[in-house]
Amino acid sequence: MNSTLGNNRGWRILRRILISLAVLATLVALFYTEEDWRGKRAWENYKHEWESKGEKFDWQAFVPPSVPNDQNFFMASIFTNLINGKIAMVPYANDGGPDLHREARRSGYAVYQTETADLPAWQNYYRDPTNLHAVVEMFMTNGVMMVQTNDLRPHEIGEFPIASQPQTPAKDVLLAVSKYDSAVEELRQASKRPYANVPLNYADGFNTGGTLLPYLADLKRCTQLLQLRAAAELADGQKAEALDDVTLLLYLDNSLRNSPFLISELVRLAMLQYALQPIWEGLAEHQWSDEQLVALNAELAKMDFLADYEFAMRGERAFAIATIENERRTRELISFTVNGDTTNNLTLAPSAFFYQNELAFARMSQQWILPLVETNSRVVSPEALRRVDAAVHGEMKHYSPYKVQALMTFPALQSAVKRFALAQTAVDLARVACALERYRLVHGQYPETLDALSPQFIEKLPHDIINGQPLHYRRTEDGQFILYSVGWNQTDDGGQVVLTKNGSVDRENGDWVWQYPAK
Repeated sequence: MNSTLGNNRGWRILRRILISLAVLATLVALFYTEEDWRGKRAWENYKHEWESKGEKFDWQAFVPPSVPNDQNFFMASIFTNLINGKIAMVPYANDGGPDLHREARRSGYAVYQTETADLPAWQNYYRDPTNLHAVVEMFMTNGVMMVQTNDLRPHEIGEFPIASQPQTPAKDVLLAVSKYDSAVEELRQASKRPYANVPLNYADGFNTGGTLLPYLADLKRCTQLLQLRAAAELADGQKAEALDDVTLLLYLDNSLRNSPFLISELVRLAMLQYALQPIWEGLAEHQWSDEQLVALNAELAKMDFLADYEFAMRGERAFAIATIENERRTRELISFTVNGDTTNNLTLAPSAFFYQNELAFARMSQQWILPLVETNSRVVSPEALRRVDAAVHGEMKHYSPYKVQALMTFPALQSAVKRFALAQTAVDLARVACALERYRLVHGQYPETLDALSPQFIEKLPHDIINGQPLHYRRTEDGQFILYSVGWNQTDDGGQVVLTKNGSVDRENGDWVWQYPAK
């Protein structure tokens, strides 16, 4: 009897537990269903609202169109050979080479830290391969371009052609890199093709970066070679050849303009440094003719990093949303670490988690990232970035799983705007410097004010994109000039360049300057 009562009591308890679990499962299912519906509806409503205003969230809208291989720069045999490793167009061997600039010589434009190309160091490098040399490389860490110097082994004797007796540094350098003359010419012919679309499987979303990186690396190596060639050509009096190489440098930079990934733009900003260096050196030594200066200005005028910022940020947004959407479908989140990729299972995550993160990323991008650059007025506001920084930090203090993925990406996007501002300022200063040199060729001296340049020597003077005001300019007592933007601190420091404790240019303080060494 007691056993029967005990069994009944046990059954009733089990039954209550099962009923409770069923009720709980039902409530959880209802919660998931309700949250999923709310999340999907909120995301779709937002998307439809902004699509009606002209915004695009579909990654396919940012994919370059398919073009015939024989019309695509990146499908030329020279670039195929570069990607396949059959050709390595670099001015140094596996050991690296001397830095293109001497750290001790800081005369130059401080938009990028630039010094005169050290041709004697390169001459010694090619003629004496027994010495160890340093190579300065740039790499990406969390969306930020970093610089690292490595001391590596010497290159092999005979790897570069050398004369039996030393020549001038410029001639020895040009002889050494002549091993790439035919490859450079092939690259130049390929640049005449009407399209430059990197052949990628864009459906892989951000995972496309794995196949994009070799293209970026090879383009950067080519610019290093072309910069050294152009500097040596100028020093050797080969101005026409130097102009051809600078034009090719600028083409290589612009070849990435329709890549919808921020990493492509960041590499472009690094490549711009190599393109501007020989332009600056030729201007400093008055080597460019009026006709060449007109050609350089025309090429520089094609570069619009403010418009490219908007395209890159919209592309990043579209591919970020596509990546989150793919996670919703597969319930897998791939994390990239130094030890390789890690796949995290998200089976229990509600669809609302993904929909809401797509919404959060799109909303924050629209509200904070895109407005940082005013393309119509051509102004980049440091104050706006500071407000965005404060807003993002405020969001991070209030944790929500519906924003966590969006907030993880935002710091890298925020920091990029300053780099775009630097690049556009560098291009603008270079164009004005070309106009100033054209004026000097006609009048024998630089003008008293920049107003004298337009429209004869430059169609329209660019303004300082930091504050929308005219760029600062004055002639100096030695017959030179100083041209500058007020820089990120928005303060006119009189053309003063500020250095950090380790001696590099401080981009946060001081002015962004273009000037030449004192004679």
